[in-house]
Amino acid sequence: MDIKDKAIDNELKEAYLDYSMSVIVGRALPDIKDGLKPVHRRILFSMNSLGLHPNKPFVKSARIVGDVIGKYHPHGDTAAYDSLVRMTQSFSLRYPLVSGHGNFGSIDGFKAAAQRYTEARLSKISEELLADIDKDTIDFIPTFDGSMKEPVVLPAKFPGLLVNGASGIAVGMATNIPPHNMVEACDAIIAYIDNPDIDYMGLMKHIRGPDFPTGGIICGTAGIRQAYKTGRGKVVTRAKADIVGNKIIVTEISYQVNKSTLIESIADLVKDKRVEGISNIRDDSDKTGLRIVIDCKNNAQPDIVLNQLYKHTSLQTSFGIIMLALVDGQPKVLPLVDMLDEFLKFRVQVVTRRTQYDLRKAEERMHVLEGLQIALSNIDDVVKLIKASHDAGTAKTELMSVYNLSEIQAQSILDMKLQRLTSLETEKINEEHKALAVFAKECRDILASHDKILIIIKDELVEIKNKYGDKRRSQIIEVEEEITTEDLIEEEDVVVTLTHAGYVKRLPLETYKAQKRGGKGIQATKTKEEDFVEQVLITKTHTNLLFFTSAGKVHWLKAYMVPEGSRYAKGTPIVNIIPLSKDEKVRSVIAVDEYRGYLLFFTKKGIVKKTSLREYANPRKGGIIAINLRDDDDLVDVKHTRGGMQILIATKDGRAVRFQEGDVTAVGRNSIGVRGINIKDSAVVGAILGGGRRNVLTITEKGYGKLTPLADYRLINRGGSGVINIKITEKSGHVIGIKYVDETDEVMFISKKGVMIRTPVKGISVIGRNTQGVRLMRLNEGDSVVGLASVPKDVE
Repeated sequence: MDIKDKAIDNELKEAYLDYSMSVIVGRALPDIKDGLKPVHRRILFSMNSLGLHPNKPFVKSARIVGDVIGKYHPHGDTAAYDSLVRMTQSFSLRYPLVSGHGNFGSIDGFKAAAQRYTEARLSKISEELLADIDKDTIDFIPTFDGSMKEPVVLPAKFPGLLVNGASGIAVGMATNIPPHNMVEACDAIIAYIDNPDIDYMGLMKHIRGPDFPTGGIICGTAGIRQAYKTGRGKVVTRAKADIVGNKIIVTEISYQVNKSTLIESIADLVKDKRVEGISNIRDDSDKTGLRIVIDCKNNAQPDIVLNQLYKHTSLQTSFGIIMLALVDGQPKVLPLVDMLDEFLKFRVQVVTRRTQYDLRKAEERMHVLEGLQIALSNIDDVVKLIKASHDAGTAKTELMSVYNLSEIQAQSILDMKLQRLTSLETEKINEEHKALAVFAKECRDILASHDKILIIIKDELVEIKNKYGDKRRSQIIEVEEEITTEDLIEEEDVVVTLTHAGYVKRLPLETYKAQKRGGKGIQATKTKEEDFVEQVLITKTHTNLLFFTSAGKVHWLKAYMVPEGSRYAKGTPIVNIIPLSKDEKVRSVIAVDEYRGYLLFFTKKGIVKKTSLREYANPRKGGIIAINLRDDDDLVDVKHTRGGMQILIATKDGRAVRFQEGDVTAVGRNSIGVRGINIKDSAVVGAILGGGRRNVLTITEKGYGKLTPLADYRLINRGGSGVINIKITEKSGHVIGIKYVDETDEVMFISKKGVMIRTPVKGISVIGRNTQGVRLMRLNEGDSVVGLASVPKDVE
């Protein structure tokens, strides 16, 4: 045994390169010439050798697989059978190359039956790939054991790589070529033959784009153009869905999408409440075609539901195009023009070699016929010579010598039957010779003219197109931008309500009828006994709503994304709409049409931060940090300001500070802010903006409260301890909230145990700052006030 010293890194490098090229050339990538990988080529060649033509009976798949792996493909039978199965599937190949009999799988992902149960034979279109294979049109190489020969490629009359596409992962590279329509592919090659200088845009007048076997819709042409120009691109495909009444009916799905998995994913979205408005989904597909029926709820808009399904499910997918193929054994990314050029060069070679073969055979036959003609014109002497010869060898030698014949001609004379001596047979020989002479001249003319070869290729493409061409299945819509849900929603005025317990809903503004002064109003929402409406926003469906949480985060929602409810519905838990962690609550909701002005943030520890609203103009899924909070701090409130306001901050120990907004300098989103009030051992409970002759309502946890004129709170610098807002005693308890009110307002208080009282502001005493206030709500033992809110005008 010869042992050599070798560096292990070099050995590994060489071994891996050898392995890589073996995978690239021998397994994973298709050849540009016939569009086939080795396993598919070997299956078709084996079936052709077995005589399994379209007009012959089906045979067991196991017999085909055995022949393939025994003679040509030294791999597992499962790999060979899976490849055979895919070649029969009309949902995998645009033009199936094998006809199957039995269970060859389904679009639902069900596997084919075992190979011993299924049967197969070549499809008619495969004959066009194998045509002229016996005319020396392609090269053959030894099989893996050297006992037989197999073709390097198949002659392929049509561009198989373009019409059926290919996908595969090699080592360090991958290919993903979409299928195309046969008519368009043939027309594109014909156009390229007529005009070799045509570019990809010119070709796109003939080949519009991919044509998937499952149909569907291709959205836009930008990705197609990019792929045809560079060999790489991406197209977005959608299922074909029609809205009939309150139903969404899907009749075509995107290429390579599993129907059962798709339906399951839709069901999961409904279960998780990520897509609302669907009441039922069922699969009505049968042998006539695919049909998925999605029933929408009565109050749902089917077009919006469909758009959500496009966004969240494989009803809409993207197909990444990588037009990588083997060109003379080397992997190469091919733009459309190069792909057609390589195929055309291959077809020129095939037609040339076929014509050379035909010419050679014609000349050989003419040579034989010329010998027969000499014999027939001297038949008596020839017969006499043969009879006088000692044996056949002597007769052949004498014929060659006397009549100047070749060995082949002499042998053909000896093999001639006596019936050929009739005048009719003699005439047939003469006619055949004349016809072959004409045919041979045509072959020589073809070989002498490149243009004539191109005409033959064009004629064959037209024949293929007429024979196998069909209509496009995939529709291409000229839309470059994505259709968003917002595009489908009419802009209208709406009311968005958020309750103290965190229930949110949307209602059309017209729900609230205009009433004369003193009207009774209408009920805006039905809440639980221990809940009440805390915020009411009048806005438009396309307006951005910014939800600020106690953890200092902000989440964005369009107003139309808030589920619509009836006047009597309590709404949807906000936690089902935006992601909130445990104990995280929404502190403020701000409606924003234009990102102008500033946001003022107030925290439990007395921090106030002013930031331009533009800093929050880029919504992100999952929200972002709106304010950096120190340890153990919480966001209490957020206010929208245009500048020049007065700020009043109150603490739970009964203090308040009033200062000018100008005292707070605007900072960036990631900043912490500055001190607004010195909380000492207390905490901020609320903040209000504004000035004028208004009253400040203060309420304590034990139900005491009062109104105090704003003028009683002198303006000081921010950051101070402030002045007494309300006198805190054991009887009154700590402050839980403050609010600006007018005497025409009504307010509501709610206790920890769910007791709620509603009272007009004009019934509350207006007294000085340094007082305890009066009892506004009588509480039971162990109960306390936890919430304060204004009652919206015209709302009960």
